[in-house]
Amino acid sequence: MEFLNASVIPYFNYWIYVVLMMIGLHAMITKNNLIKKLIGMSIFQTAIILFYVSIGVKTGSTIPILEHHHDEGHAETAHAVAESGDHHAEETDHEKSDHGNNEHAIEADHGIDPDHFANPLPHVLMLTAIVVGVSTLGVALAISQSIYKDFGSLEENEILAKIKQGGPGVDV
Repeated sequence: MEFLNASVIPYFNYWIYVVLMMIGLHAMITKNNLIKKLIGMSIFQTAIILFYVSIGVKTGSTIPILEHHHDEGHAETAHAVAESGDHHAEETDHEKSDHGNNEHAIEADHGIDPDHFANPLPHVLMLTAIVVGVSTLGVALAISQSIYKDFGSLEENEILAKIKQGGPGVDV
């Protein structure tokens, strides 16, 4: 029970990642059917995406959106969105009085603390990985369909036997 509370529960998403990765790897290595291998490849890709999304999570953080305010002829200043999720930053009395005179004081009051923001890069990269994974799966299924038309089977050992015998469209 101590192992469960100390190692499994706090890192549950990583355990799921490892289990999914091993299931996908097992399917890709041991299955003879090409469609089953593709399903294993898809599970493997999903596990990697889960891993990267998991390492990109920062507890208690928010997204790094900056608001830009334009004031009458003054330079543009960026205010970080409040941690509470309020999207409208309000100026303090100090900022209103020094607005035209001291822009650096405003930036010092509303400095961006990276500890309060999540890094969006892993999530954006995984969106790209999902698109690439779906495209790869689509191309692989199209190739599998072509292989089935040529050899009449999707079993790897049967396809290899037909290739050795000089099957259709094979130059040996």
